[in-house]
Amino acid sequence: MQPRWIDHSQPQTLQGAVVFSYLNAALALIFTIAMGESPILFVFILLAAAAFGIANEKRIAYWAAVALAGAFLLAVLGLMVTGGGFGAILYLLFAGVLVALLLHPESRHYQRIWFK
Repeated sequence: MQPRWIDHSQPQTLQGAVVFSYLNAALALIFTIAMGESPILFVFILLAAAAFGIANEKRIAYWAAVALAGAFLLAVLGLMVTGGGFGAILYLLFAGVLVALLLHPESRHYQRIWFK
């Protein structure tokens, strides 16, 4: 079977999580190029790699994506506590949506049955 970037046979929640992970990684890369070094870029690159694994039905990639998205959410919550402003609210929205897509019951059920 040929590797794929997005698997259209997966539920919409998993497809959305994969696309959202790729989008977050691309935006983090653009932000890093424009603003200088960012330590969080590494997390997004790993998240994009996990999204590729999800598209290819790898169970370890699913759990890696859940852990990385959870770490991103906790980091954004920490930023909110220290007074991150409007940008932190947008980051919180992105992080929350990604975690919700990954942990949605339909996503969990699909990965439990079909992922290797």
